[in-house]
Amino acid sequence: MRHSMRAAFAALLCCATPVMAATVQVQDPVPFSEEAYIPRYIMSECQMGQQLARALAERAGEFGNTVQLQAEPGGQGRVLKLEFIEANGKGNMFLGFGKSATVRGELYEDGRRLAGVTARRSSGLVSSGGNKGSCEALERIVTAIGGDLAQWLADPVDNLRLGDTR
Repeated sequence: MRHSMRAAFAALLCCATPVMAATVQVQDPVPFSEEAYIPRYIMSECQMGQQLARALAERAGEFGNTVQLQAEPGGQGRVLKLEFIEANGKGNMFLGFGKSATVRGELYEDGRRLAGVTARRSSGLVSSGGNKGSCEALERIVTAIGGDLAQWLADPVDNLRLGDTR
């Protein structure tokens, strides 16, 4: 009886252990897609690319991964290629400003594509003090996207939509 309990506990422990942690390379800053329609002020004034990369790196450990930020990720090991495909700051000073950002990513291992993902987040009406307020709101949005992507890396299901895209 004692041996069967130990065997059952060992089997349960084995199944409950998370997948081995992986190191994932990510470009810092995350670039804007050349095909994206993103206002110039967002691309030139906001630090969304750096914020997304850092948020992803900070949250990845919670889900058993390590993110290595690099200017240009190499082809060996796991590489998550991300790009902003949308970022917007619509509205006016009377009604407030709605913000949104969308990121597309593909995960590779040793050059072989494993999975793709799209993550989108938006905020409701936010009063804003010009472009500075827009950038701050967008940076908060991409921080949330970084958390979404960190969780996805723990179980990278292909063609999954995260955040507000479900």
